Amino acid sequence: MMRTVLLLGMGLALAACGSRTQLTPVEGASLPVAPYGAPDQPTAEELLELSTLAAPERSVELRRRSEEREDDPFDLPPE
Repeated sequence: MMRTVLLLGMGLALAACGSRTQLTPVEGASLPVAPYGAPDQPTAEELLELSTLAAPERSVELRRRSEEREDDPFDLPPE
């Protein structure tokens, strides 16, 4: 019982650590320099956005319905 209360308390304390303020660089530091050829320096929010290459969307659904699988010659029983 005590262990459950302790784990619950630690979980709540950890959940309270999150910050919901705007992201800004640490005092005395600045954002990275603008990429070569870019007209202006990206903001912190723009730097956090994932590019299409970093997180591509799935373009095809592999199976749309239940289908019978073909026989797999490498699916051997254990020895």
